[in-house]
Amino acid sequence: MTTTIERLLSEMTLDEKIGQLNLVTAGQAVTGPIGNGDISENIRAGFVGGVLNIWGRDEIRAAQRLATEETRLGIPLFFGLDVLHGYKTIFPIPLAEAGLFDPLAWERSARVAAAEAAADGLDLTFAPMLDVARDPRWGRIAEGPGEDPLVASVFAKAKVRGFQGARLSGRSAVAATAKHFCAGGAALGGREYAPVDISERTLEEVYLPPFLAAVEAGCAAIMPAFNSLNGVPMSMHRDLLTGRLREEHGFSGLFISDYTAIAELVEHGVAASLVEAAALALRAGVDVDMVSGVYVGGLKQALERGLVDLGDIDGAVRRVLKLKNDLGLFDDPYRRLGATEIAQHETNALALDIARRAVTLLTNKGVLPLSPKLRRLAVIGPLADARGEMLGPWSAAGAPENCVTILEGLRNALPDAEISFHPGCGINDDDRSGFEQAKAICAASEAVVLCLGEAAGMSGEAASRARLTLPGVQRQLAEEALSTGVPTVAVLCSGRPLIIGELAEKAGATLAAWFLGSQAGAAVAQVLTGRFNPTGRLALAWPRETGQIPVFHAQRSSGRPFNATNPFTSKYIDLSPEPLFAFGHGLSYSQARLGNLRVSPSAFSFAEAGEIMVEAEAVNEAGALVEETVFLFIHDIAASVAQPQMALKAWAKVSLAPGETKTVKFNLARESFTLLDRDLKPRFEAGEFEILVGLSADRSALLSIRTRAFE
Repeated sequence: MTTTIERLLSEMTLDEKIGQLNLVTAGQAVTGPIGNGDISENIRAGFVGGVLNIWGRDEIRAAQRLATEETRLGIPLFFGLDVLHGYKTIFPIPLAEAGLFDPLAWERSARVAAAEAAADGLDLTFAPMLDVARDPRWGRIAEGPGEDPLVASVFAKAKVRGFQGARLSGRSAVAATAKHFCAGGAALGGREYAPVDISERTLEEVYLPPFLAAVEAGCAAIMPAFNSLNGVPMSMHRDLLTGRLREEHGFSGLFISDYTAIAELVEHGVAASLVEAAALALRAGVDVDMVSGVYVGGLKQALERGLVDLGDIDGAVRRVLKLKNDLGLFDDPYRRLGATEIAQHETNALALDIARRAVTLLTNKGVLPLSPKLRRLAVIGPLADARGEMLGPWSAAGAPENCVTILEGLRNALPDAEISFHPGCGINDDDRSGFEQAKAICAASEAVVLCLGEAAGMSGEAASRARLTLPGVQRQLAEEALSTGVPTVAVLCSGRPLIIGELAEKAGATLAAWFLGSQAGAAVAQVLTGRFNPTGRLALAWPRETGQIPVFHAQRSSGRPFNATNPFTSKYIDLSPEPLFAFGHGLSYSQARLGNLRVSPSAFSFAEAGEIMVEAEAVNEAGALVEETVFLFIHDIAASVAQPQMALKAWAKVSLAPGETKTVKFNLARESFTLLDRDLKPRFEAGEFEILVGLSADRSALLSIRTRAFE
């Protein structure tokens, strides 16, 4: 195919070359502030290389026909869409799905999404989103795998495998786009699009690893972030894009800009004109301009002014043509249209299984599971019968009418119970007129399920929140329900942790139900009624108050770590420094107990081959099957550079029948004990290491053992 690409390059005019670098929006989905209007004439003229935000077999076939039959060279288009957590079948948002800690499930949901999207003609998804995020004020935390770089790296590989399949030319494969490179989750104040200012160490240890994992997995494309990083906007960051990813790590795919991000280099204050912006982005390595039209409008002038070389343009065009070839579009531009989809009953079953496994039981004072003898149940709150909200942000072609609400799920699960419903209030308004009726329903019931939280649009892009409390008057509605004294379960639907300290304290149980997708209501009902023993674990720490942010498990110690008996230690005078719920937290109806932690060998040399084995015994002392996630952290006790108090190095899943005991095993590579030295180079250092194993990052509940490493 190299010959074909070079032949096309030799035949293309400069305008046609630049057209291949132009990605336009057709406007079926609103994913940015501007659109491109009617794109038909530009396609016919050969000035468009790809289209986003269009789907459907007729629509894509018509657009592709314009490119392949009515242009001079007949070069096919590629079609992209933000397919983040499902296409037609909508799975839990990534932050919730990360809580499964199950790479196979992550891969399987991406495979279903790819198959459904490909059958509608899509070639590329702008996913996975790999921004490590430790600030839930940032709305896009919903789209990613949480706070830990190891989790994000494993998530990255699973999603790339799922989207792209065994080969990119497969009819049900779509190209994966790892985004947003890099450190978008560290946006100042949690504000969308805001600058990022972090140390080089934090960049190397936290934010780069997931993208390097995506490159290793063979992702077809990478999207630079909107933000600037230490003063350099990512859309012009040549050192990281071309230097680090292409030259150092061998990334050979496309760099696709974010929506109008190249034009925004002017607003960043690094380009005096759109022509300069086009030149800066292209020279940095950005191949494709999404929507802004800056390449089409500015690259010819940039070439005339000597700001770019023709070789820069040709290199980008080669990479676009190579992706189209890898996708099989030159062989058959319609190859994905009508591809065999996975049967709907299979996708629904998978969506239900992943959704129920994503539900996180935060607290339980014996109220759950609901008694099978329950006769009168009150279902209260604005999220109880909110069909569309269950899908969450970025729900692609998901149809609200195909979504199961929590109210429906409970009615199906409890057919013999009298279930009374009232929303009580809206999601984000101050209307309390429904309080009295909602309270009366609660008082007349044996139990209350209180469904609270955010609207789907309150998370995702451009949805940063300074206040993470329940929106509107939902807190006051909760107080009315709780005042009846009837056992109450709070079910929280959201794309981020919310500030719920008082609610968690007073409610009989609290569940993080996130946005669970098409089968949300059925999943919640199975957990509430005990048909499914909850297994979801938090992929990020849950703060007590907004003022704690960021709070995460891998912090470094200060010289004066918190000590409740000493006022002159690192703390707040008005709040515990610990999160409300630690990373990895999640209860079940039959919690396992860990013991007998051991490590072999007890001392080892970095010069020798072999792995370090860590084992612990897990026992289920309760009367129900339980699935646990067991985490392993390492703390380098004394190093040349201060290390995190707990660095996640591995996790394992274990299923235990009632009364069963199993040995949980971890085989750690010696690289697990390396650090980045003062020059940010990987290094082995002799010394003592603490190995911690447990069911969350709550240090007080972890088992601990030490091992020593020698040079």
